[in-house]
Amino acid sequence: MEFNRQSSSRMCGRRGKPVERRLLVLLLVWTGLVLANCGRRDAQKTIGVSLLTKEHVFYRDLEKALRETAAKHRFHLIINSGDWDLAKHTAQIENYIVQKVDAIIVCPVDSKGIAPAIQKANAAGIPVFTADIKAEGGKIVSQIASDNVAGGRLAAQYLANLLRQKGEVAIIDQPVTQSVIDRVGSFLEEIAKYPEIRIVARPSGDGVRDKAMKAAEDLLQGFPRLAGIFGINDDSALGALAAVEAAGRKEIVIVGYDGIPEARQAILRGSALKADVVQYPLEIGRITIETIAKHLAGESVPADIPVKVGIVDASNAQ
Repeated sequence: MEFNRQSSSRMCGRRGKPVERRLLVLLLVWTGLVLANCGRRDAQKTIGVSLLTKEHVFYRDLEKALRETAAKHRFHLIINSGDWDLAKHTAQIENYIVQKVDAIIVCPVDSKGIAPAIQKANAAGIPVFTADIKAEGGKIVSQIASDNVAGGRLAAQYLANLLRQKGEVAIIDQPVTQSVIDRVGSFLEEIAKYPEIRIVARPSGDGVRDKAMKAAEDLLQGFPRLAGIFGINDDSALGALAAVEAAGRKEIVIVGYDGIPEARQAILRGSALKADVVQYPLEIGRITIETIAKHLAGESVPADIPVKVGIVDASNAQ
């Protein structure tokens, strides 16, 4: 019996070693897979995005391009909207800092007001990028936006030609975002080349349609000889158009800025809205993510990246 127990023990031992080896191999493989997955998670970069709004077609297109390009780089996006509210923008950026994101994109409602939040991100070592609207204050790695200086000039030239280089003009303004400040500044510089054109008013419509419509209604009452209106975005232009049509002021012409489908349709139906400076939000979104990818990879990137603009009118709005 003793011989059998020893034999049995040796036999179990011989069978046990291959089993132990197989278990060890499986354990090593499993550990490797876990570590590899952890590595992949660690490699994925997270980017916090604070849009100006999600209600405007421009920003919906911008968000689409951000998401599509981020997917190609395996970036994880956290996208929120400031909804034209500086306090919400600030809170969103502060939340991204707490979450220790790898980069932040902001489209500020107030170019100067957003500076303290950006400075907090700077102090936390998180790179900040601005898309569409420039920030004034704090360190921005890159600003990616339409060439608003060129866009303002195009709007002024087109409106001057519509008016045969004379008449009273008003601007539905929004003087708190740098993109608008740039386009209005270059519009004023260009329109000054036509001595018989006079800027009579620059009320703010806050970039939203109902306020722009009210501002235009006041303009129509205050300036009976008003001949032209420049709307700093399409909500401003379409708000002005609603006021002009309601008042039956067929002699007034409007130039807008953005080129959204509703504005194009208004141009095509022969309304007072005659032309739009068109922006390319899909291109802005793509370039923004590509710029972040280069920066995170250690490459140098330009501080200012202007994106082309154009003009749409009845000849090409289709």
